[in-house]
Amino acid sequence: MDPLSAGPLVPAVKSDLNKPPPAATPSADNFSSEPFMSEPDKDFLCPICMQIIKDAFLTACGHSFCYMCIITHLRNKSDCPCCGHYLTSNQLFPNFLLDKLLKKTSACQVSKTASPVEHFRLSLQKGCDVTIKEVDSLLFLLADKKRKMEQEEAERNMQILLDFLHCLRKQKVEELKEVQTDLQFIKEDISAVDKHRMELYRARDRYSVKLRMLDESGSRKSWQSPMDKTSSGHISSPLNMRGAFSSGSLPKKLDGKGQVSSHGTQRKEAISGSDSQFLNQSSLALIKKKRVHAQFNDLQECYLQKRRHLAEKPHSQQEKDKNVIKREGYAPGLSEFQSVLTTFTQYSRLRVIAEVRHGDLFHSANIVSSIEFDRDDELFATAGVSRRIKVFDFSTVVNEPSDAHCPVVEMSTRSKLSCLSWNKYAKNHIASSDYEGIVTVWDVTTRQSIMEYEEHEKRAWSVDFSRTDPSMLVSGSDDCKVKVWCTRQEASVLNIDMKANICCVKYNPGSGNYIAVGSADHHIHYYDLRNISRPLHDFNGHRKAVSYVKFLSNNELASASTDSTLRLWDVKENIPVRTFKGHTNEKNFVGLTVNNDYIACGSETNEVFVYHKEISKPVTWHRFGSLDIEDAEDEAGSYFISAVCWKSDSPTILTANSQGTIKVLVLAA
Repeated sequence: MDPLSAGPLVPAVKSDLNKPPPAATPSADNFSSEPFMSEPDKDFLCPICMQIIKDAFLTACGHSFCYMCIITHLRNKSDCPCCGHYLTSNQLFPNFLLDKLLKKTSACQVSKTASPVEHFRLSLQKGCDVTIKEVDSLLFLLADKKRKMEQEEAERNMQILLDFLHCLRKQKVEELKEVQTDLQFIKEDISAVDKHRMELYRARDRYSVKLRMLDESGSRKSWQSPMDKTSSGHISSPLNMRGAFSSGSLPKKLDGKGQVSSHGTQRKEAISGSDSQFLNQSSLALIKKKRVHAQFNDLQECYLQKRRHLAEKPHSQQEKDKNVIKREGYAPGLSEFQSVLTTFTQYSRLRVIAEVRHGDLFHSANIVSSIEFDRDDELFATAGVSRRIKVFDFSTVVNEPSDAHCPVVEMSTRSKLSCLSWNKYAKNHIASSDYEGIVTVWDVTTRQSIMEYEEHEKRAWSVDFSRTDPSMLVSGSDDCKVKVWCTRQEASVLNIDMKANICCVKYNPGSGNYIAVGSADHHIHYYDLRNISRPLHDFNGHRKAVSYVKFLSNNELASASTDSTLRLWDVKENIPVRTFKGHTNEKNFVGLTVNNDYIACGSETNEVFVYHKEISKPVTWHRFGSLDIEDAEDEAGSYFISAVCWKSDSPTILTANSQGTIKVLVLAA
């Protein structure tokens, strides 16, 4: 039959067909030595241990075994392991022929695998006769071989060194090009900034000239008015032409001098005031410079990143990009960095403007788990383990100092509360999640619950209203489930089953289709609710549970973890942006809040930390508790910050700690 008719052949099989025909049959000498050169035959293996037989012994039934193997077998049984015939130790006989064959086989295998040096050593050990001339010849060959090996080794080492130097040169050339490009950026930007600075100086000088002219014209008027009054007095009082004139004119002149001196005093006061203002501005500028130098490395990285990134973009794309800050005369990226530098140096401390204390200060049930502003930032609500939602009027708290502010609304719940979320459309609606897994929507006006959802099987840690659809909200729980709810329905709309506990959930502010989920598996899962079979992306980087997620914008997501770090992510490009370190968070929920360029969080040292989103180290921080250092250190170990919340588009931040103290802080220069 034609071999092609059997179907296609496997390529490996086809290659075997091209092998040359086998060599001629070996001679008798070759044939006799071939078995010993190949792998041991199975006849040389002990049937019991399946290894090459050692100390071969033959049984009465004709089978060979290792001596120790067959003796051990006969201690337990009295039969042959191969054929089952009755067998005792008296029926065992040494197999000298097999031992001889095995030794020869072993010697052949050793000689086959041994190196020439080993062969020579074995020959010398066996007493092989070697003349001095042959030894000299061997020594010469060995010395020559050693020289060649040393030369080859040296060449290899030189080649490795050369390859390393070439790689290093290539890397340094690339770094040099990058540095030269950066230097060109810096040179261009220095020129642009210096030009703009000179324009500002000229504008200031023009403004000063105008002020001086106005000042001089005012002085002239002040000189002319007494003279007018004097001349008019002379005309209207002819009876005083003699004594009355002299006596009346003198006070007039004195009045004029008084006006001039008072005007001079005013100018001196103005000058001294401007001097003090200049001193204040110069000291403030010095403080800002110190702040810049303290964070110089981070600022340098920020500047270069923005300049390089935008310089690589085509001009047409830069024009389309709405997020790019444009300024006449400035290169792409410089305006953005100036904005970062301005906001970063704008504030240096947190100042307390109000404080609220309520409840028993020494009771653990005062922990505030969540604090949130309403839609218009007029009211703020607190919730925690006290099983109460308290709503305060913000302006009253700030403007009316009091030891204990009373809430305008207070609502009791059955269980401890973990999270609050105001509806951004319906001002009077607020959602809560509690330790029993119940998600409740409240009407603050009537102080009654509108909807209660009890599908979670364990504690619900987080709840969030959608910013784009006021009827939708999402929650996450220890039952490893994320549930999406609609206030018009009694049951959940969507259910996402996950593998680990859910610590936090958050809607993307630009779309009700996307949510971020922080989990105890150390990851952030970013979902499109239109397809929940798998997340759009998993953000990895935290080393412990992700306790909070918050959106700075539609594309920027901040996260907090019990690994004592905050992280910033780009959910559009699915990349990590920056890691923030400075606070301490290893076990508790300490709060996270974002506001334009700033991120704030609590710490287990009873402090509030504020970060700029472009700088990895804290901008400033504030410690709760006593002003006394020893007392403050004791309190730092006992209490922790438990909730924080920015006031929208404002440097004001609400903070609360595990002692039940609420402070209103504001960023200050």
